[in-house]
Amino acid sequence: MQAQPNKVRGEDERSRAERAVILQVLSDEHEQWWSRAELQDELVCIEAAVIDGVLTGLGEAGVVNVGDGRVSASDAVKRLDELDLICV
Repeated sequence: MQAQPNKVRGEDERSRAERAVILQVLSDEHEQWWSRAELQDELVCIEAAVIDGVLTGLGEAGVVNVGDGRVSASDAVKRLDELDLICV
């Protein structure tokens, strides 16, 4: 059986990284804003460069707010979470 192309594997890894970042910034166990360093400390299994890329993409999509080295969930994502539309 042939191995899957790297592109597919890379997309799966990115999707997992996006989900991990979103769930982390929605965590009730932390204040609203996360520093990039705090996210990297919590998500040790994800490379810093991947987290940076994910934050850029999620920020451009309006999923997270990114500024001054800090990250938070957008108001829309917080509301979806309150409505239990984001679950694991």
